[in-house]
Amino acid sequence: MGSRKIRETEYNQPLIEQRADPYVYRYADGTYYFTASVPDYDRIVLRHSTTIRGLKDAEEITVWVKHEEGPQSLHVWAPEIHYLDGEWYIYYAAGDKAHKWRIRPYVLKCTGQDPMTDPWIELGMMQPADGDKFSFKDFSLDATVLCHKGEKYFVWAEKVGHGKKVSNLYIARMESPWKLATSQVLLTGPDYDWERVGFWVNEGPAFLKHDGKVFMTYSASETGACYCMGMLSIDEDGDLLDPRAWKKERYPVMTTDAEKGVYGPGHNSFVKGEDGVTDYCIFHARQYEKIKGNPLYDANRHAMMIKVIYDEKGMPLFDLEQQ
Repeated sequence: MGSRKIRETEYNQPLIEQRADPYVYRYADGTYYFTASVPDYDRIVLRHSTTIRGLKDAEEITVWVKHEEGPQSLHVWAPEIHYLDGEWYIYYAAGDKAHKWRIRPYVLKCTGQDPMTDPWIELGMMQPADGDKFSFKDFSLDATVLCHKGEKYFVWAEKVGHGKKVSNLYIARMESPWKLATSQVLLTGPDYDWERVGFWVNEGPAFLKHDGKVFMTYSASETGACYCMGMLSIDEDGDLLDPRAWKKERYPVMTTDAEKGVYGPGHNSFVKGEDGVTDYCIFHARQYEKIKGNPLYDANRHAMMIKVIYDEKGMPLFDLEQQ
């Protein structure tokens, strides 16, 4: 943290320091696996524990390192670990030293059933559906997987347009863990002023199921203190590939709270607690507002956690006070 003075409060204590875009996966046996972007953006790390808070001091291993040149040689971002069809996969984005913003989504597969000890192999770039001429053709990142009613869905952010690029969120049904079955469908773009600060951005999708609803949070605007979380929702029996079936909230559901020392909260994931019932939101944020230089390269986005509470209508609330 250098000489920067940090104002610590009871609300902004990191679960894991200097780990942005945090993702926690709870396996069937109750083991928690954690991965995230590291400050150097040069590798994929993994740790595990029998409790969420135990991840803080768990040993961290490196399961993959960026290439020296060409694709996957720069900007290794936002890995997520998923157990699909009886195998372990990691989804991540990476760029190219020669074309640093040529970010694309890639897939790793574990060769065994223990993701901490068994080797991981590259499956290459995520593959679009046959005949899809649009997916993954431009800056694409922050992919996640939603398993719902026997199907798998891939959701990711991709920039489109000429001149000023706009980052939208797209969804498609998956044919396999490394290929889409359907063409992309636009779920949401940066429609509102709070999604357009610095950059026009929707990214970092994360899914939560509760009381007959599927909720998708996402992050908006540039990566400083203006970074925040928005939310969409749909009935669990709705058509996930029908954008009109989703409801988008007019205002963000989590924003900077200077009084509590939480700045730029976003890029979260959701996981069940040890009781198998309580929902937790794992997100990143900083403990200060002022950033020297490009906020993307400020290392102090820490993984934090809060308990998700629900209002009388079953809507999730991300309230720092009620923890």
